[in-house]
Amino acid sequence: MTRSSEPTSPPTDPSSSEATERQLELAVEQGRAYRAALDHMAEHVADAGGVQHAGEYLVGYAIEEAEGMYHLEGDELTWHNPGEANAHVEIAVCDAADGRFIPGLEVTATLVGADGDELGPFPQELVWHPMLYHYARNWTLPRDGQYTLRVHVSPPTFMRHDEINGRRFTSPVDVEFRGVSIARGSEPVQPPT
Repeated sequence: MTRSSEPTSPPTDPSSSEATERQLELAVEQGRAYRAALDHMAEHVADAGGVQHAGEYLVGYAIEEAEGMYHLEGDELTWHNPGEANAHVEIAVCDAADGRFIPGLEVTATLVGADGDELGPFPQELVWHPMLYHYARNWTLPRDGQYTLRVHVSPPTFMRHDEINGRRFTSPVDVEFRGVSIARGSEPVQPPT
């Protein structure tokens, strides 16, 4: 269920001062490649996943076991295993016009259990991944089961090129994914030294 304005598509006008038809075609090709990776993650890698159109965005999610990640501490990367965390929630936000990933967003997520208990909202941080940039964090959930995942995306504060096509992403969106099945677990690993 999407609680936002009706799905819309941002402008894709090749007659602006910044965009040509070929440039817009290349943007769509980038989006197709990202969407293929997103679909692969949601359908073949993650335990659960899905995608919805919301306003000027495509919003997707993937649920996996809690994972270890590198964090930059000072000027060094330090590996952190998931500790007590037992789920990893990933959110992808794409431009609905061309499918490209949108970086630099403020994304929050809330999980609502079958009993109505809410966890969150928690910020989802931008994460580099070998295949798929996304927003994510590890979570500590009280039980396995069905959850409702609520995602909020605030309008980005970054600048936009193009006097025509740059008029996009000005409204927040809220997306709700129901019946998200989560089986808790973690995947600690030891990185090479």
